[in-house]
Amino acid sequence: MHLLETDNYKILIDCGLDYEKDHHVQLNENFPFNPADIDVVILTHAHIDHSGNLPTLVRMGFNGQILCTPPTADLTELLLLDSVNIFLRKEHKSRKHNRKRPGSGRQPLYLQKHVMDTVDRFITIGFNRPFRITGDIELTFIPVGHLLGAAAAVLKINDNGTEKSIAFTGDIGRKNYPVLNDPQELPQVDYLVSESTYGGRYHTKDKTIEEVLVETIQRACIKESGRLIIPAFSIGRTQALVFSLNKIFSKGLLPPVKVFVDSPLANISTGVFRKHHSLLNTEAQDFYNRQGDEFEFDNLTYVENLSDSRQVSNYFEPCIIISSAGMLEGGRIQDHLYNNIQNYYCTILFIGYCAKGTLGHRLLRGDPIVHIKDRDLSVYATIQKTDLFSAHGDHDDLVNTVKHQNKARLKNVYLVHGETTSMQAMADELITDGYQVTIPEKNISYEL
Repeated sequence: MHLLETDNYKILIDCGLDYEKDHHVQLNENFPFNPADIDVVILTHAHIDHSGNLPTLVRMGFNGQILCTPPTADLTELLLLDSVNIFLRKEHKSRKHNRKRPGSGRQPLYLQKHVMDTVDRFITIGFNRPFRITGDIELTFIPVGHLLGAAAAVLKINDNGTEKSIAFTGDIGRKNYPVLNDPQELPQVDYLVSESTYGGRYHTKDKTIEEVLVETIQRACIKESGRLIIPAFSIGRTQALVFSLNKIFSKGLLPPVKVFVDSPLANISTGVFRKHHSLLNTEAQDFYNRQGDEFEFDNLTYVENLSDSRQVSNYFEPCIIISSAGMLEGGRIQDHLYNNIQNYYCTILFIGYCAKGTLGHRLLRGDPIVHIKDRDLSVYATIQKTDLFSAHGDHDDLVNTVKHQNKARLKNVYLVHGETTSMQAMADELITDGYQVTIPEKNISYEL
């Protein structure tokens, strides 16, 4: 969440939810400004760490428009509604635990009606179409890969007769990601606020997504006749995975294996990918023209309701189960793990990041016993991981985004959205290369 102030205008760029603090509602409510004073919000993309606190902002008095791309508006609505469901589930749980103390159940941060009030404020702007916010401020969204609709926000501001420009990268994607276009280079600016998630870290380069999937499925489902469970975030990851499997099976690289996508949110969000089909990459569009829908194939089933989800557990042929909640916190994946974690013929393939303290993190760490649904279970399933589905650019991608800027004209780079070590690794390389770099502290203001 960044606040950009001009003489008489306040622009908020992104308004993410702090998940670490979701039990401390007041910390997400505690804005370091008055929400009613914000004139406009710019939303770079739909992920909850960028969009998740918008309904709180609206509930607490923000009255302006929210500018974003068309897919971001659609996906954010889905993710915010999902967020409400998560709050309500947590509240229900804490009520069950606190029956003895009336009134101890937590109020959710926001409800469905606040989400709908938020969605009503969305104004959508296409990529690379300069949009005048006021006579003195112009906004352009530049596509950055990462997620359908994700953009960097480039602002040109007339500051008492001088034109100044600042870009906020949002989250930068990587090249050759399934379904998504490569990030577009940013225009020259005076100031750059850049994310640094993967600063100092590099993605594996020695294998392709298809090779890893073919190898894993070959072993788990064909050689061992077992099941492969892939926890995947519903929006973005799941579509990339389904398209990759579609290509593998349609090329005949593997004998047919039944695939279940078990996530209500993935089913609905895949519809958003179909709706904004013209924004998908050339590979996906070509596939569609040659073979039809990228997200449908013969052995693929989208599981609709909970009873069907339970049926999946009784499917005893080899199969692949793609289920929601990437870090395994909540969602239907809990049931699949509960039923399979003690199964020697089961492989669990992690394709995303797992934060410390989550079940996914404990499994990747190699814990022999894990706690699921109030029971301690021994882990007999095979645990594997790949970073090839990460939708974040790595150290080189991030540094190259900055190095595309002419260092004589770029006055400063502000690094945000990363662990201290990541920001430092990125800063070290850029400073060596002659760029001015700042690692800002929270709640510090800079005069541009």
